[in-house]
Amino acid sequence: MKILNLYAGIGGNRKLLGDDHEITAVEIEPDIAKIYQDFFPKDKVVVADAHQYLLDNFKEFDFIWSSPPCQSHSKTNFFLKGQGILRYPDMNLYQEILFLKYFFKGKYVVENVNGYYKPLIQPQVIGRHYFWANFQISDIKIDYVQIGTMNRQASKDSQRKAIIREAQIPELID
Repeated sequence: MKILNLYAGIGGNRKLLGDDHEITAVEIEPDIAKIYQDFFPKDKVVVADAHQYLLDNFKEFDFIWSSPPCQSHSKTNFFLKGQGILRYPDMNLYQEILFLKYFFKGKYVVENVNGYYKPLIQPQVIGRHYFWANFQISDIKIDYVQIGTMNRQASKDSQRKAIIREAQIPELID
């Protein structure tokens, strides 16, 4: 099966996909993409904007996993409000859900954290995550310890850049 893994990061969700597929991972940050490639050397890694890559290449895949940045949807967004930082929710999340629902012929999952607002499109809820998919996802147990261990193996500098990027605080980016 040809799988597209969007917003791949260092591959935290990749462990769930197994090793029996042809996987293309898309990550915008070259340093982060390099760490992903080190963890999953058989995967094709593309350094590009995942949102645009989806639009340009979706027909090439049988299954698409998208995990767009969650910070503007997360309940922790309120912590930034306390620091005087206000921002709109990033609506690319819903653009991708609608696009996949109406134009993609294969199976898909769009994942994000439980948000601070009622979802505009009803998701499946598993633990602390929302899943929008065109099939029923069984309630699964995710080994967060194993994923966390993998994250700790990444270089400290790359981790810092990933955290800053994920927090979407551009004034802190070197």
